Amino acid sequence: MYHYVGEAWKDPSSDDMKAVMWQRLVDWRKEGSFVRVDKPTRLDRARALGYRAKQGIVVVRARVRKGGLRKHRIRKGRRPKRKGILKITMKKNIQRIAEERTSKRYPNLEVLASYWVGEDGKHKWYEVILVDPNHPVIKADPKLNWMCTGKHFHRAERGLTPAGKKGRGLVRTRGRGAEKVRPSLKSQNRKGT
Repeated sequence: MYHYVGEAWKDPSSDDMKAVMWQRLVDWRKEGSFVRVDKPTRLDRARALGYRAKQGIVVVRARVRKGGLRKHRIRKGRRPKRKGILKITMKKNIQRIAEERTSKRYPNLEVLASYWVGEDGKHKWYEVILVDPNHPVIKADPKLNWMCTGKHFHRAERGLTPAGKKGRGLVRTRGRGAEKVRPSLKSQNRKGT
């Protein structure tokens, strides 16, 4: 079943998903920035990232703004180099910002992971999987009780979620012998490895 759910989500603009996504976005625009949902919208992706239907695990749909850091053009008193409109890039991706804001909104929960569920012209929506590290069911679960130790606090703020690691260049690209984005090849040669 998860295979077919994943295949449908590969192209949300297809004829089968288009009407459903349109109605979802209409409803989501009327809601707040953070909405706790009963079950994940993309069950296949949520389970792949560690979601289980048990106590102590919460799914929250977060809405964040869309778009780059486009700056207004200063008209006076600058040479072009100092206008501050070119070569300005974000240090964090939008998904990571959604995770951090959700973590701040729910301070007693820790972010496990998140995934994209929709976007329109102004906003993007992500579903963030949160875990309660103090819940007895989570403490008894051998697959999730690693979050109950003290060193896994504020995972989203420290960039330890999958989206945070990807943005920091720590995720290997495709292929078995592929190099990481960071550290660079030059720094590896300097170290003598």
